[in-house]
Amino acid sequence: MCAKQSGGAPDLKPFQFWGYRRAEGRPGIRNHVLILPTCACGSESCRIVASQVRGAVNIIFNTGCSDVAANTAMSQKVLTGFACSPNVYGVVIIGLGCETVPHNKLREKIQSMTTKPVVSFGIQDEGGTLKTIEKAVRAARDMAAEAAMQQKELFDISEFLMGIECGGSDATSGIASNPAVGELSDILVDMGATTMMSESIEWIGGEHVLAKRAANKEIHDQIIEICRAYEEHLTAAGQDCRAGQPTPGNKTGGLSTLDEKSLGCIRKGGTRPVVEVLEQGVRPSKHGAVVMDTAGYDISSVTSMAAAGCQAIIFTTGRGTPTGNAIVPVLKVTANGRTYQKMEDNMDIDLSPIVRGEKTYQEMGREMVDAIRDICNGKMTKAEAFGFSDIAVDHVCRFV
Repeated sequence: MCAKQSGGAPDLKPFQFWGYRRAEGRPGIRNHVLILPTCACGSESCRIVASQVRGAVNIIFNTGCSDVAANTAMSQKVLTGFACSPNVYGVVIIGLGCETVPHNKLREKIQSMTTKPVVSFGIQDEGGTLKTIEKAVRAARDMAAEAAMQQKELFDISEFLMGIECGGSDATSGIASNPAVGELSDILVDMGATTMMSESIEWIGGEHVLAKRAANKEIHDQIIEICRAYEEHLTAAGQDCRAGQPTPGNKTGGLSTLDEKSLGCIRKGGTRPVVEVLEQGVRPSKHGAVVMDTAGYDISSVTSMAAAGCQAIIFTTGRGTPTGNAIVPVLKVTANGRTYQKMEDNMDIDLSPIVRGEKTYQEMGREMVDAIRDICNGKMTKAEAFGFSDIAVDHVCRFV
């Protein structure tokens, strides 16, 4: 199906992209060898291994030990989600040996979910850091050599899953960049792709507007209940989300209330029916516009969407941010012309023509289709070229 646009503009035709076939699920638009720590104590060894092998990436994981069961479960969901990402060819796991979930158990769990090559090493088992790094580098090198032999194939846009994020919002976010990304989301959904919006705390105040997009009553009620439960959870802890939102940066940028911020936030998800509501890190089972219940912290939200299988993420910002992800390219866009000029090293797309009245948000949304196609076909985002890798695991589960 083609995207139906306003103003009499011609429809955009669905596109194909070059990707790497996976035995399970969507194709990858990257072919990384992931060096994955089971705990904080393995993170530095993973960083060193990745630095020695071209095509390898690593994450820094700051937990994994001395945790309660619910937090451990969430950490494992994120780590296995990263390993099963379509953008990952193979996985080298490094653990310490006394963490809550040891390297061999994590390896077995990942192997039960995918046919990708997966190996693991324990620092205590191998006799220290140097011996572990040596074995891990050899394993990663062999995987990288195998990954380089895999040929790209053409895939339909229906195989694409894009995450949608915002952070450091200002007044231009709600009136320009978020509507433009919402237009992009609608176009992609109409083409057959899937888009995912998260940060449920930033639905509060506008949840009734988002819920109107629900494909059925069950989804409508889930959206309303998520927001109710979130506020109730914070109240029980003696907190008020309206005291911390908008953030000081949001206020400096011209946002005055949580409702105002939320109305802008949900606009970036477009206008198409919401067909599914997901827990953090869970892959969608349907095509179309979906939403995920995550925290309002943009890095943890990006983390959850990457773990859920997004191949790319578009990130709107008014104040500016350098955020990137090791596994998933993060495309940064802003409609604040000053921010784009001051942070040109980090911003990928300038949407300020909308604010100046030179272009409509619909026009800029259509133009971003080409940018997404380029990212799918291998063009690096600025954060990706820098090698930025930000993750944060949210350990509060509110889904109902």
